[in-house]
Amino acid sequence: MNVIIAGGTGLIGRQLTKELAKNGYEITILSRNPDKVISLPQGVEVVAWDGKSVQGWGELVNESRAVVNLSGANIGGEGFLPSRLTEERKRDIRQSRIQSGKALVAATEAAEVKPKVFVQSSAIGYYGFHEDEILNENSPPGDDFFAEWKEWEKISEPVEEMGVRRVIIRSGIFFSTGRGSALNRLVLPFKLFGGGPIGDGKQYLSWIHEADEARAIRFLIENEEARGAFNLTAPNPATNAEVGKTIAKVLNRPYYLPAPEFAFNLAFGEVGSLVTRGQRVMPERLLEQGYEFKFPELEPALRDILGD
Repeated sequence: MNVIIAGGTGLIGRQLTKELAKNGYEITILSRNPDKVISLPQGVEVVAWDGKSVQGWGELVNESRAVVNLSGANIGGEGFLPSRLTEERKRDIRQSRIQSGKALVAATEAAEVKPKVFVQSSAIGYYGFHEDEILNENSPPGDDFFAEWKEWEKISEPVEEMGVRRVIIRSGIFFSTGRGSALNRLVLPFKLFGGGPIGDGKQYLSWIHEADEARAIRFLIENEEARGAFNLTAPNPATNAEVGKTIAKVLNRPYYLPAPEFAFNLAFGEVGSLVTRGQRVMPERLLEQGYEFKFPELEPALRDILGD
């Protein structure tokens, strides 16, 4: 069983690759820099692509059970600190998703034997920002830049007309210690004995453990009844204060020094709102389909990731 993963060298892609490989899948990763890809499970093939065409790899879709589109520039940036969302960066983020999505759809259309499922990445930014309102897959989209996921989701719609089952994964805040992880940015102040709430600490963070992200995607690939949008978030979202207090407890650090919201937004601009404003998102459809979370609760999830 072969799976093509575009964006397979990113945080989610690497975790998904490990999950699929240990469960007997053959995996082909599409990468812009295949020579730089290291530390992948044995037997994983890396194929070069330019992120916008089918040249050199399109025929591989004929051999694949699933196509997983995780490609696109990181909204938070590649460095440790979040990058400001300049108009140039917004344009790059849009184009990276539009071009790669169209290429994957074109390869699917050209395939004589279509894949069984096309998995389209998205994010809970789709819903826009809310306070403590509970959001599910039926909640309407927002109207800010982060809600542009609703436009990027539409790019893969044509595969449904080809008879391919389409799954949209709206991922929450991905808890991992990999390079570029949002959790690393949350943890650092606590490691330096300066951790505390951001703003009033009441804004919700809808998180998911890296293992559940990968397991849930595999579940959706294998579940032939699953189609449409699914929130990939743990069933127990937590406030910023709850997350901070739990990090402090796990690391045995103090929790006392607040970071003013205005200072955070001043430092990071529009991207700072990903932390200073909240989303309380529930994985209702995933639970309805029968998925069982390995880490549904915050403290065990953080202990697993941050423990020695």
